[in-house]
Amino acid sequence: MKVFFDSIGCRLNQAEIEHMAAVFRLSGHEIIDTPRNADLVVINSCAVTAAAASDSRAKVRQAFKAGAQQIILTGCWATIEPEDAKALPGVAVVFKNNEKDELPERILGTAISLFDLEPLERQPLPGTHHRTRAFIKVQDGCDNYCTFCITRVARGQSRSVHKNEILSEVLRAQKGGAHEIVLSGVNLGAWGHDLGEGENLTNLISYLLDNTQIERIRLSSIEPWDMDEHFLDLWQNRRMCPHFHIPLQSGCENTLKRMGRRTTPDQYRRLISSLRERIPDAAITTDIIVGFVGESVEEHTESLVFVKEMKFAGGHVFRFSPREGTPAWQLGGRVNGKIAHTRSEEMRQVIRESEIEYWHEYQNQTVEVLWESSEKLADGKWRLHGLSENYLPISLLSEEDRHNQFDEVMITGIQDEYLEAVFTSM
Repeated sequence: MKVFFDSIGCRLNQAEIEHMAAVFRLSGHEIIDTPRNADLVVINSCAVTAAAASDSRAKVRQAFKAGAQQIILTGCWATIEPEDAKALPGVAVVFKNNEKDELPERILGTAISLFDLEPLERQPLPGTHHRTRAFIKVQDGCDNYCTFCITRVARGQSRSVHKNEILSEVLRAQKGGAHEIVLSGVNLGAWGHDLGEGENLTNLISYLLDNTQIERIRLSSIEPWDMDEHFLDLWQNRRMCPHFHIPLQSGCENTLKRMGRRTTPDQYRRLISSLRERIPDAAITTDIIVGFVGESVEEHTESLVFVKEMKFAGGHVFRFSPREGTPAWQLGGRVNGKIAHTRSEEMRQVIRESEIEYWHEYQNQTVEVLWESSEKLADGKWRLHGLSENYLPISLLSEEDRHNQFDEVMITGIQDEYLEAVFTSM
């Protein structure tokens, strides 16, 4: 059977489809890079915003038009709107998030556990999801009560994957040639809280550092209240990528209160100051929501000023998207769409300026890059794209394909979406 996997949204979704693909491959099925004439298409949907839900539906329609024989839909949007999901063309089965782990077994009619087997070679997904980085799911669900977030509704309470299973996944990635893993979860910093015996994310990472040789360990995202001094000690090990994606959501204290966030701008400021003191080369990126219910002009300005002060190395800016089933859905004072759009552009500009400022710090500096993609050009040379340890997007021209290999390069300039570089040595 030819099977195509697709995913919308977060890195956790990506980790889940990589795991499912491994089970199908182990069962003898072929994983293909297009839904065209696929016997089976599995789509992991997203509902974090209305746009993400729309993209999820579009993926289904595209697969159906491409001739997919059978479509299975899972993920957050399929969980909160299962009847609408079932009504889409070509959808044969909908698996809610609490059924997702059973998907391969129920479709294949046999139970296969990667954990019970000798670690198998991981093969990256073909097509647009082909990456040298391996996304490893370590945690699911969330016990926070952010008023804007539908993910907690869709994924339920926080649950940790046992560290032995995580180790098995990392060893499989290592055996398959991956040089970098990305630990992923809805609320990554909550790992271990439900396991007892004092388990926490610091323990998990120490365990992986002690029992694997993977060259890079990166975190997907971590909340500001889940970091402490002992956690930052881990970055004394150079295998830990100095990149922290720490969602802020707003730089205004009153807005954060309405969002139900467990931090204040001042607490966030102290955390970032401590982090930069401990790890000077760290890249700090974030998520920001503009146009949240009740956000006044003054609150938006306060948020802009704070974000500018933080000098983020990058970030995602979202216009608030009301999601039915969340507390914010019932709050009054929704911001006009055109105003929210303007605020989004203003916030994006502030973050882009600080991103460029961070990039400029590395002008004529040497960094190590893991090449994630390569393209052969008409003249026979290769255009390589990859990431430094601190998440700088690097590109250069090469005489050879260096995909999934490390190189030291010197940064020579800045393009729109990446930094241009040259080899320091080969």
